[in-house]
Amino acid sequence: MPDPITAMATASAAFSALKKGFQVGRDIETMVGDLSRWMSALSDIEQAEKEAKNPPIFKKLFAGKSIEQEALEIVMHKKQMQDQRDQLRQLIQFTCGESVWQDLLRQEAQIRKQRQETIYAQRARRKKFITIVIMTILMILGLFVIVGIGAIVWLGINNKI
Repeated sequence: MPDPITAMATASAAFSALKKGFQVGRDIETMVGDLSRWMSALSDIEQAEKEAKNPPIFKKLFAGKSIEQEALEIVMHKKQMQDQRDQLRQLIQFTCGESVWQDLLRQEAQIRKQRQETIYAQRARRKKFITIVIMTILMILGLFVIVGIGAIVWLGINNKI
């Protein structure tokens, strides 16, 4: 899962750079890298929210923090991101106009779709593979335990231990 804390830190750093850029009169074209980092971090937080709603069984059992705590953190991060989005919208609309904001929204949707098709899909396949491997190992261990107990019982009955 994308780490929401890291994503929020990345988003905040990129947002600060964007605000400073607008304050000193930089063109939006020169801040594309910061915009891209901010949009990618937003996408990561949204993906973390999706994954937190349906966590894998091993995460439910062995997670360091509770599912509820993680969900609350994600909600707070989304609120911060929404505040940043509103401020960024105002800055862009004021300095560049509504059309530039609409172009950025389209670009954001494209980045999100691209990340969904590549990064998040690959991460989901990896998690599924790891889950299958762990379940297989647990099933084999369980089978060995059952066979071992059966062998001990059989030896006990036949040898009257």
